[in-house]
Amino acid sequence: MAAALSRALKLPGKKGSELGEYDPLTQADSEDESEEDDLVLNYPRNGLGRDGCLGAGSSKLRSGRSARLVGAEDEAQEDEDEEEDEWRERLPSKSRQDREVKGVQYWSHSDSGRDRAGDDRGGSGGGTGLGVHGAEAEEKRMRMKHAVRTAFFLVPLVCASLLVMLCAFLIPCQKAELEKRLQWERVLGVEGAVNPPALALWDVDEDSVEDVFLGVTELTNDTRSTQENKIYSMVALSAVSGQVLWRNVTRENVKYIQCGLQFSTQPSPVVIVIGKSVVMAINGTTGKNLWSLLLKNIMSQAVLLPDIEGDSVPDLLITTLPADKASEISLTLISGHTGEKIGHPVPFNLTAQGRLIGPLLHETPQGAYYILFGLGNVEAISVHDIYVKATGKMPRTQALRRRDPGWEGLNKSNSSSLINIYRGAESAEFLLPLVAGFGNDHYSLDTVSNQNSSKSDWVLVYGSSKLSVLRKRDVHKEWTFNSSQLHCQPVPGHFSDDRVLDLFIQHTANGTMTVQVVDGAKGKLLWSAEFVCPHLALESSAISTSTGQSVFLFWASEPIKAQKNVTKTTVSPGVAAAQPLIRRLFLLHPTYPQILLELHSTTDKAVTSAVSYHEHQKDAFYIIVFSRPTPGSEPHAQIVKSMSLRTAIAKGQIVRLGESNKPGEPIKPGAYEINKFFRRLSFKRQ
Repeated sequence: MAAALSRALKLPGKKGSELGEYDPLTQADSEDESEEDDLVLNYPRNGLGRDGCLGAGSSKLRSGRSARLVGAEDEAQEDEDEEEDEWRERLPSKSRQDREVKGVQYWSHSDSGRDRAGDDRGGSGGGTGLGVHGAEAEEKRMRMKHAVRTAFFLVPLVCASLLVMLCAFLIPCQKAELEKRLQWERVLGVEGAVNPPALALWDVDEDSVEDVFLGVTELTNDTRSTQENKIYSMVALSAVSGQVLWRNVTRENVKYIQCGLQFSTQPSPVVIVIGKSVVMAINGTTGKNLWSLLLKNIMSQAVLLPDIEGDSVPDLLITTLPADKASEISLTLISGHTGEKIGHPVPFNLTAQGRLIGPLLHETPQGAYYILFGLGNVEAISVHDIYVKATGKMPRTQALRRRDPGWEGLNKSNSSSLINIYRGAESAEFLLPLVAGFGNDHYSLDTVSNQNSSKSDWVLVYGSSKLSVLRKRDVHKEWTFNSSQLHCQPVPGHFSDDRVLDLFIQHTANGTMTVQVVDGAKGKLLWSAEFVCPHLALESSAISTSTGQSVFLFWASEPIKAQKNVTKTTVSPGVAAAQPLIRRLFLLHPTYPQILLELHSTTDKAVTSAVSYHEHQKDAFYIIVFSRPTPGSEPHAQIVKSMSLRTAIAKGQIVRLGESNKPGEPIKPGAYEINKFFRRLSFKRQ
């Protein structure tokens, strides 16, 4: 009865007991009426308060009263209750239902307040079943929001981890596999009549690695030693695997291969193939002929000229012997687009005799173009004059109409249009631009290489033993260096750190090969070493490195160390024939001038070489053509080999040229220090 009376006294709008408030009527009758109290107090918890049949108005009342239960005073709530009673009297039909609902809401609020009093006394207060349902929905939304945020954080983290693992494990494996594939060896025909064989490098399959072009001679089934049983061709090899990309059969032995010519109507690179009497343009991707031109007694490679005809394609110039033999040399202009001769050959009567010099293109600071050529001497003539003599017309392009007054006044006689660059008692042997990598590109026809080589000083070798640098502004000698007889043209590279190209030279005498490096700025000797003569006349190579200096590659035999009281002995021909000569490929770096790395050794005869670069790996690949003896009387086999320099350096053997015991000199570096330095070495394009 006490419990019923307590419930009757607590009107729907009146504030109930807070948590911990003492109710004497309820407490007095709690033991007798406990079962009924539990039924009333637990009624909202059993699901009625969560019923969705309660209207919007009830939810609104419930939300308003929940706020008042937390922060309002009792007196304000009593005033509001009186207003609500007046509102209920106006709606008598629903007053009882509202009272019952409000009673349920009241006990729900009271009970919720008791349950959450210790956790959120200052919060939003106890809610009804609908409030609990909304809280659960809000909690689910928050959990979903946190899950989405976690996903947005974890997914990039996992992707980044996978990328790191890919870079750490998979890419090095692919790099090692690529380096392995780039090292190959292939037999292509036999040793031909042209020695060294034609060799060039250019990327034609768009794999970022320069492919190999080689002149090949093959024997037919006819075993007679006649010229008719030989087949001549030019072969394109993939630098990655050594597989044959295409083969183009030619009518005669290939003397020169030049790459890099570009047509506006031909997206593929164009390869120029030159024989003794024919010039051909071949599609570098497919190997199909684009045009061909028959000439007689071709003596030189092609020179890339500016556009003469105005068809947006560079034109070519080739040195030939004239048919009437009255003159000694002729210059022939060829259209790069159609392959037709531009005018007729221009003959020159050169009285001197000797090695063919050039032709080379030179562009003066005023933008005038000149051709340098000669036989034993070095002469120059403007491209403007060549075009006028060949066609009888003025040049169409403005660039060819320019003349350089400074050059026109250089030792020029009134009776000739030739300009004297070098004339002396000693015959000229070599003339080449003082440009890094000039010997490695094998006279390519790309515009960038030709622009660099046509605006530089020149290296002149004359008298077989004198080396000079000619200044481009006045063709005067910068300096002169005397040496023994040179059999190969000098190789420019950076040995010292003065940013001036130095010259790597080699000469052979009395069974000894001497290798030297000459300072390009002053003409002084920077480095020298002697080796047993390898019976080779192979050009060396200079390759730029990450240190800013160049490494020099050359072939030799055993080094002759500088020792006192040691006499050089020669081996008799019979003993030399019985003992095969081992030829070694050495690498010289300026940081350790008294140390060489032996990269490769073989008994085969190296006849020509080239250097290919791989930009992504910062590596250089040495392409070498060998002549290998075969059983019987057949000609020697021609072997093409690709070798990674970084791999060869890692496996190379250290060769010390000399041990110095002089006091005060630095201690010689150890093997660990040397290997660490060379293994960190990387290469770059010149």
